[in-house]
Amino acid sequence: MRLGRGPPLGIFPMHDHRMKRRNWRSSVSLLALLTVWSGVCHADELAADAGESRNFSVPGPEAHDAEIAVSAEEADVILLDRLSVTSNADQARETGGSVTFVDHAEIEKFSYSDVGRILRQVPGVNIQEEDGFGLRPNIGIRGSGSDRSSKIAVMEDGILVAPAPYAAPAAYYTPSFGRIHQVEVSKGPAAIKYGPNTVGGAVNYFSTPVPDDGPGGTADLFMGDHGARRAHLTGGGWVRTGGAVDAGVMLETWQDRSTGFKELDSGGDTGYRISDYVGKLALRTNAAAAFRQTLELKIQYSDEVSDETYLGLSLADFAANPYRRYSASQRDEMNVEHQTYQATHLIDLGGGLDLTTTAYHTRTKRAWYKLNDVCVLSTCNIAANGNYSSLAKVLDDPAGNAAAYAILTGGASADNALRVRNNNREYQAWGIQSVLGAGFMLGETIHQLELSARYHEDEEDRFQNDDGYRMVNGTMVRTSTGSPGSQDNRIGEANAWAFFLRDTIDWGPLTLVPGVRHEIINLKQTRYAGSDPGRTAPVSVQNSRVDVWIPGMGFTYSLTESWHLVGGVHRGFVSPAPGSSADAETSVNYEGGVRYGRGSARFEAIAFFNDYTNLVGTCTASTGGGCNPGDQFDGGEVDVKGLEVTIGGDAGGLLGLGFSVPLSAVYTYTATEFGTSFASGYGPWGTVTRGDELPYVPEHQLTLNAGLAGEAWRANLTMNYAAEARSVAGQGSIPANRRIDARTILDLSAEYDVTANASLFASVENLTDKVYNVAFSPAGARPGLPRTLLGGVKLRF
Repeated sequence: MRLGRGPPLGIFPMHDHRMKRRNWRSSVSLLALLTVWSGVCHADELAADAGESRNFSVPGPEAHDAEIAVSAEEADVILLDRLSVTSNADQARETGGSVTFVDHAEIEKFSYSDVGRILRQVPGVNIQEEDGFGLRPNIGIRGSGSDRSSKIAVMEDGILVAPAPYAAPAAYYTPSFGRIHQVEVSKGPAAIKYGPNTVGGAVNYFSTPVPDDGPGGTADLFMGDHGARRAHLTGGGWVRTGGAVDAGVMLETWQDRSTGFKELDSGGDTGYRISDYVGKLALRTNAAAAFRQTLELKIQYSDEVSDETYLGLSLADFAANPYRRYSASQRDEMNVEHQTYQATHLIDLGGGLDLTTTAYHTRTKRAWYKLNDVCVLSTCNIAANGNYSSLAKVLDDPAGNAAAYAILTGGASADNALRVRNNNREYQAWGIQSVLGAGFMLGETIHQLELSARYHEDEEDRFQNDDGYRMVNGTMVRTSTGSPGSQDNRIGEANAWAFFLRDTIDWGPLTLVPGVRHEIINLKQTRYAGSDPGRTAPVSVQNSRVDVWIPGMGFTYSLTESWHLVGGVHRGFVSPAPGSSADAETSVNYEGGVRYGRGSARFEAIAFFNDYTNLVGTCTASTGGGCNPGDQFDGGEVDVKGLEVTIGGDAGGLLGLGFSVPLSAVYTYTATEFGTSFASGYGPWGTVTRGDELPYVPEHQLTLNAGLAGEAWRANLTMNYAAEARSVAGQGSIPANRRIDARTILDLSAEYDVTANASLFASVENLTDKVYNVAFSPAGARPGLPRTLLGGVKLRF
């Protein structure tokens, strides 16, 4: 990893005394899975020799001698079925609740690297952009709050993938979307399967499956504007051994580069470099096995270096040149390493029973070395917070903070006038989860019962320091160096038992899906003095415990073969962070509507109402406002209500044109309202008056899609509209320095098959080159991505 412009000795110092090494937990879990596999496979071989076989009660990856062939996607679906709410678009349309499944074909239309652009196809999702590239997406669902996606459950292949989802819910990591195969978004009662956060919903990313065919691969190679270079390579397949067990392997890499579209006053790149690698090894028994099984081992590693900053622009500077970056951000750089280890095992036990077990371990190291604040005194001390002004305050009123603004834009300064923080953190998470599935009949009802237990541990380790710089002729020169841990020296820890029970009950035209989740969460925060880098004596230790039941009920009722009523109710919950004095976030959420599907035609309209007993705001460096990162604030009663509509179909088939004309629309209406008045130290709320609207939630969002597809060519156009939104809670007209203006963005893509295994691809994001401000947080106005052309080839072999 390139450490770049951060501290010269590296920004990932290793301190064995401060990070508990619990890799043995994952190793023990993996060893247990392998032991079970070895023993049962031996039984399989004996049973096969005796000519015995059992019916596979849940669909499984059929071997080459079975009657039914299973595609790669279907095989992967089966392995992850018990770990997901749905595993394909058909299941999503039939489930009791609001679930959207974005399949691989939909993702391939534009080959986006920004998950925010594909999530515009999902009703009820709020995206707060930040850097234009989607490196750090802020995802909210049904007004839950989008900052750092902290109010939703973020999953990959059915496991929690956020760095520390219990100990540090605002910590952010999102899988490189360029390598993601499919996406599931769960809302309403469907979301309680995942946890711990159920108030908004969950986003579950599906990685590329092991190809079910013989050895083969893919290569997507693109180049484009802003120095873009992208490569997505996959290779692998299943090997038929002729014995009781077949083997599969998949190797994948995603390489993404850009020099950036912003213009740094002092010169230099404003882009990023991402390298992501995934390896999978899988084993599965064939049709003759006594117990049908699949075992998959997955290893993932990614490395990101991005020249990104929290420093935006004043409104006047944004109007003059929205893509400008001030000289004071020249040292800003993010470094991230992420690792995932996962072992997943599925066994059919016969008699309608199946068991899925997954063990996982994730580790994230990240250091964002970036400008924190500015001092205008003749003598500035980086250890004295009172000497410094926040960046958001300066850019909100540059005339009233003229001296500080001059330094940000390259004016001469005193020593230590620019305080740059090394946000050096490490995260670990590990756990094991088993889901027992049972299919049976009880009278006239058909049941699919799921019983799940998960043990999870995670921790966040902050070991941060501040450095001081002065500005000399537009160049930042270091004038002091803080010792490691001197700014923030603490560990947050969590362990949790989570139990989940759900029964899908089919009773004629009615399907009921009652479920309940039980979370037992133990939280701990240990703080050390900045002068104690060896962590010999804690300054404070805070322990807390959360024990919560999260029930829910979804239903569907078939009026006809095509028309269905859907609805549900569930309890929303977000756990407090370690050391927080705030209450847990709780709500009661309702939804109801109608769904239609016939052939390619589909329609869905669902109204929702989230009744918050207590909304919680979490201060992060990205929220701005001068609060202390990690602090939480109670917001009291809040109502969020809205309507989600999806409609689509193939006009070409309807009109008999001989080629496909897919058309669709996705609309979301959201209205939010605080139920009480209060004064808050949380920047996005400020002083709240009853009736104020939540920040960063547009009232209207609309996505329109149109395409043309022949036998060897495809073209797609998508338009996304978002109404204006406010950056701080309020009501009535929105002041210019608090208003995120409405914007309409068009994206266009086209693909032509040169041969059966090779195609040419091109896309234009932001076709009209619309200039728009995406946010006033973390500090100042921030531009969305300008018009960006991308082109290349897609190879299949």
